[in-house]
Amino acid sequence: MKNVPSTSAGSGKIRLDKWLWAARFYKTRSLSCEEIDKGRVRLNGQPVKPSHDVKPGDTLEIRSGPIVRTVLVRALSGVRGPAPVAAQLYEETAESTAQRLAAAEQRRLAPEPAHSLTQGRPTKRDRRHIEGLRDEGKAPGWNERWSASLDDD
Repeated sequence: MKNVPSTSAGSGKIRLDKWLWAARFYKTRSLSCEEIDKGRVRLNGQPVKPSHDVKPGDTLEIRSGPIVRTVLVRALSGVRGPAPVAAQLYEETAESTAQRLAAAEQRRLAPEPAHSLTQGRPTKRDRRHIEGLRDEGKAPGWNERWSASLDDD
C-alpha cells in the first residue's frame, strides 16, 4: 500500500467523520456527521459518535439506503485525496460485496414500478376521459346535467 497518506499525528487514530470523508464515503464532513448521528454507521458493531477514533483493523458498517457495506479500515488519512488513493484506505469484506452485487442484480431483475412511468399526473382532459370510462358501466343519466323543471310528454 504505497502512496497511502497517514495521519499527521503519529497516534494511529483519527476521528470517524474525518476518515469517512477522506475515504470518500461522504462528500462533506458535515454529511458524514449527520449519517453517523442517524445511526447509519457502526464501528465494530456499536453505534458511535462522529468524534470517536478509528484505527487500522476496525470494522465499519455503512448503510446507504437499502445497501449495507462492511469495510475493514486498512490505513488512516485526514486528507481527502484522489479516489484511487482513498480506495486503499479500506477493504470491503467478501460477504458485503456479494450482498451488494446480489441486491443490484435483484433491482435489475425487478425494477421499481414507479421508474417506468414516463409522465406525471393526468391532465384535466385525461381525468375526464378516465371518469367517462368509469361511468360507462353505471345507469344512464346519472352523470348527465338535469334540471328541476318538468318534462313535457
